[in-house]
Amino acid sequence: MPGEKRLKPLRRPPSLHVSVQESLRSYVEDNQLKAGDALPPESFLGQQLGVSRNSVREAIKALESLGILETRRGIGVFVKEFSFQPLLDNLAYGLAGGLRDIEELRELRSVLEVGLIHKTIDMIDEEDLAALRQITERMRERAERNESFAEEDEQFHQLLFRCQNNRMLTGLIAVFWRAFYKASDFANLANSDPLSTWRDHHEIVEAIAARDVERARERLDKHYEGILAVIASNRKSAKN
Repeated sequence: MPGEKRLKPLRRPPSLHVSVQESLRSYVEDNQLKAGDALPPESFLGQQLGVSRNSVREAIKALESLGILETRRGIGVFVKEFSFQPLLDNLAYGLAGGLRDIEELRELRSVLEVGLIHKTIDMIDEEDLAALRQITERMRERAERNESFAEEDEQFHQLLFRCQNNRMLTGLIAVFWRAFYKASDFANLANSDPLSTWRDHHEIVEAIAARDVERARERLDKHYEGILAVIASNRKSAKN
């Protein structure tokens, strides 16, 4: 193809399929391919790299699992639009589930949300405030019945930053939230005071409604401290 950069030669690999993956990644980057752009046929890629078509196919499948490429049956291989979903699917499985891993995830979530809550206070409108209050009301109803409200919790933290219209932030919040819940099994932990957890969320919303940045930060900090306390208490009880 005129003007396009050629595939980089393979280095001596720890394993062939890894080197083929790296070369395909470099090809995408060097030619500045975007989502929806097609790669050359497998036979051409194999010829350029000096490897079999099966090796190319294996590398493509691995890159598909990472969300980098996608195969459209009968059409070809294309660059896939970026998504956090592969990270969402795989991050929690790499965690040992130990308290240290969970504490590190909790800290990342806390830093991310506390650090950006001021922008929400500047940008949020009455419609999003009303939606947050509706979610916290559902939390209260479930808490009074001593029920888990993990679904409402995830919706709450997504809605808290929706007004910022930041796709990267939305994706990171989803990554940290789901990985944290899976690693800690938080939804199934015994919460001795679900009304206190509801109250944390309620007071965060009211601080935002009052446009009180410092209070909103303090309530978020308190909320995340409470989460870790619940996990630590349940781990201690399990050992006894």
